[in-house]
This record gives sequence, C-alpha cells and structure tokens, in this order.
Amino acid sequence: SAMAKPEKIRIGDLLVQDKAISQEQLREALELQKRSGRRLGRVLVESSFVSEDQISEALSRQLNIPFINLKQFTFNAAVARRLPEVQARRFRALVLEERPQSYLVALADPSDLFAYDEITRILKREIELAVVSESLLLESFDRVYRRTEEITSLARELGDDLGEVVDFGALSAGAEDAPVVKLLQSVFEDAIQVKASDIHIEPMEGALRIRFRIDGNLQLQTEADKKISSALVQRVKLTAGLDISEKRLPQDGRFDVKARGEQVDVRISTMPTQHGESIVMRLLSRAAGVQRLDGIGMPANLLKRFREIIQRSSGMVLVTGPTGSGKTTTLYAALDEMNTVEKKIITVEDPIEYRLAGLNQVQVNDKIDLSFARVLRSALRQDPDIILVGEMRDAETAQIGLRAAITGHMVLSTVHTRDAASTPVRLVDMGAPPYMVASSLHAVIAQRLLRLVCESCAESYKPTDQELHWLTASAGAHAAPLQLRHGRGCQRCSGTGFRGRTGVYEMLEMDLVLMDMISRNDPAGFMRAAAEQMAGQTLRHHAAALVAAGKASAAEAMRFGDEADD
Repeated sequence: SAMAKPEKIRIGDLLVQDKAISQEQLREALELQKRSGRRLGRVLVESSFVSEDQISEALSRQLNIPFINLKQFTFNAAVARRLPEVQARRFRALVLEERPQSYLVALADPSDLFAYDEITRILKREIELAVVSESLLLESFDRVYRRTEEITSLARELGDDLGEVVDFGALSAGAEDAPVVKLLQSVFEDAIQVKASDIHIEPMEGALRIRFRIDGNLQLQTEADKKISSALVQRVKLTAGLDISEKRLPQDGRFDVKARGEQVDVRISTMPTQHGESIVMRLLSRAAGVQRLDGIGMPANLLKRFREIIQRSSGMVLVTGPTGSGKTTTLYAALDEMNTVEKKIITVEDPIEYRLAGLNQVQVNDKIDLSFARVLRSALRQDPDIILVGEMRDAETAQIGLRAAITGHMVLSTVHTRDAASTPVRLVDMGAPPYMVASSLHAVIAQRLLRLVCESCAESYKPTDQELHWLTASAGAHAAPLQLRHGRGCQRCSGTGFRGRTGVYEMLEMDLVLMDMISRNDPAGFMRAAAEQMAGQTLRHHAAALVAAGKASAAEAMRFGDEADD
C-alpha cells in the first residue's frame, strides 16, 4: 500500500513528549536556533541534549517508518545515483533500494514535506521513507557519489578531445578547463577522499591504468584510453617543473595541489616503460599533520618505556622496519612530544615528509653534494639538543650520529633491518665501532603496519588449523578467548574487508648485559640475550594479540609474521 504522506512534526515537542529532553532544554535550544538559524535537530545534538540516534528513533516511532543504521547497510550505488548528488545533498536523502512499485528513500528529516514532493517528482515513482542518522548519511554521500564515474568520463572526454594529435597549446598553463586538468584534479580529489598514499598512472598495452594505494595495497581506480597517456604525463611534468622533452630518462620532482580543501604535497617520479612513461605520485597531506604518540597503537608498557627514553638528554634511539612501515610517523610523534621552547631540534631528511612548527628541517640534496653526513656535521655546529637523521645509510652517517649521541645530544634515526635485535649488530657491520654502539645506543623499536578489519562489515569466523597453530605459537597461553573476525567486504572498504591500519611494535632496550655483549663484539651472544629480554613482546606477539582481539585478521598477521621471520 502506498505510504501516507509524511505529517508535519515538531521534533522538539516530540522529544519532550518522549521525555528525551526537558521543556527547559527545548527552550534553550530554540533560543540558540533563533540566534544561529540552524536546524533544531542539529542544535539539540550539538548541545548534547540528545543523540542523533534518539532523534531518529523518535521520528521512526512517531511516523511509523523504519530507522536504518547506515553503518550496517550495503548500498547499491547504481540505485542510489537515480537521485543526482546535488538533490541528494540538498534534501539529505539517499535512495536505498528499488522495490516493485516504489523506492525506499532514507531521509535525515522524514517530516520534510517539500523534500518528499521533490524527490517523488525526480524519481517519478512512489517513495517509502526510512529515517537515518544525519552524520552517517553525509558520510554515505561521499561513498555513493564517489568520483570514479566522473574520472572515467573525463578520461573518455579527454580521449575524444585529443584524437591522435596532442595539441601542446591546449596544455599550456592557461588552459585550466582542459579536460586533462579536470581529470587530474578529480583523481586527486578522489585519492584524498579515500586516503590513498600513492597514485600510480601506468600506460599498458591497451589502456592507461590509474591505481591508488590504500592502506598499503593497490586498488584499481579506472582504466582510460591509451591516447590520453602522453597528455597526462605532459601535464604532470609541467606542473612539477620537469623536462617535458626528455622521455627516455627517469625524472623526479614535486608540487603542491589543493583538493577537498586540503593542501597536499605531491612527490612525483616518472619512469620510461615499454608503453610510455609511467608516473607514481606520493601524497603527503599537510592537514593530516603529525600523529600523537599515544594514537599510533603502541602497547601501553612499551609506550611508557619509550617516553622515558626520549626524555633523556642524550643517546641514540633507532626505529627500524621496511619501507612504508610508518617509521617516520613514529619518530615525528616522538618529536612532537619533545618539541618545547627550551629544546632546539634539527631534522636532516630526504625528503622532508611532515612539517612541524618549531623545528629546523633540512632537506638532503645529493645533486649539490649535500649528503646526510655533510648536513649532520653542520647541524651539530648549530648547538641542537635533539637531532633527527632520516636514515643511517652509511658508516659515515652512523658514526657521526653515534658520536653526537655520546657528546650530549638526543639522536633519532631509522635503519632498514628486519627486527629490533639485529639492529645493533647491523650498526657494527656497517663499520660503527662496537664500544660506540654500546655506550650511545639506548633503544631500538621495530615496527610494521597491519591492516585493520573494516568495522562496517566485520564478522566472526572459524580459523583454519594453520591459523590456530600460528596463534597459539605466537600469542602463547593468552590465546584462549579468541574473538577472530574478518571483513566480509563492503562499499566502505571497496570490497577489501580492510579499513585503516595500526602500527605493530617491539622494543629492545640496551641494558648492561647487551652493552657488554656488543662491546665484546659477540653477535651470537647478543642475539641470544636480546631474544631473552624481548621474550613474549615481539612484533609477532603484538600482531597475534590484535588478531585474538578481533582487530586484525589472522591471514594478514601471518603474512607479515613470515616476513619478520625469514
């Protein structure tokens, strides 16, 4: 039966009648509403008188329509797009499903008669209403009306425009409306929206492929006509100030882009491949800024010890792990805590990844022989308290760093090693004198990034025997109350089952036993003692604990467990 038209409801009176708010609170909210001109519902929620869900539930009862939790709802994007984005956002409405005679439409305010009439007119069919929470609805818009379509159609338009001839005139900086500019802009907007860390633009034999790296894994964004490839490369190279006539040699550069109101630093690298030049762009958002030390997922006891160590006046602290494991994020979170008016901090980096107020940041430049070692030497003449060296790449840098740590500076840096225990040994292998490593290295943190199960589609599952075996071996006796979960795959995680990442950590603290072993240059004894000190607190244990708690899937943790053990 066709649903009755919504009735006009005074949400304030309804909530008072439901005893959700008092007459007094309603009066106060109406006052605020008069002054701000905002909707009463919003005012009530922001004054913390009621929650969004309470409002939705009251409307649902009163109007006798369902309240739908969008977190658990799987969208059909094609159906949702029957209502154009502009109207959807204006009426705060979303088409949830197509029924034989009608559409089910979710509204943040189902008592809005005007919206009801307009949507019926646009969809040319009866509509049935459901009520949803407004903030989840706004989030859903970003997912349903993602820019994939727009990007694909712009790429097509660009292909049609260009035909076979590349018109360089159209690519000069003035042609802001050139489809290639629009295409790049919407690629950036989409990448920032889904929090991609890299954009890959790759010419293949038959098409141009655009992929995004999200939470460490590549996902296909769109495939475009091969014809647009050179125009796109050209535009990106122009923007980054690279040589557009040189197509046979790799080049790299950088530029800033503004998208979705964010300022994003883009590092670009081009490389000649068999089908044309391939481009990879690394996105560093300035707005994202620096994470806090207590927000990156360090276990509490490790965090406490790490904080004590970085507050010392001198010594060296190293963070280790493969590329893209979040080492810089950890170091910057530490710097952010150490960054006070009475400390002078100098960073020597290649490239500078985060900008932090109050720091003196220097970028290494090999072209003009401004190497890590050279910058580090001059940095020490600048009377710093704390120095961050992007990476201990060679013996020279390591020795200057260790010497600085002995002479009263706090030195933070990264190395590429598999785990915490093998790091001090690696420094000695690099040519650092054992006595220096023993006297100045205070701690080593090893880390990896683990993808988290998408909370919107997480479900519990039974582990395989192999997974169970790994868990018992890694988590030891704690593994009794397992609550294993994995993601089914939904719109929110683009069908991957993963959303977001967390750090996994272990820390080796140099104690007297370890200092003695390293200064006697006894690597085998050192590894044994280190294993003893870290027993039950390795990367593997931390990963297993996250799996046991249902935050990460066993398969994902095992994947990196193997990498740490090889």
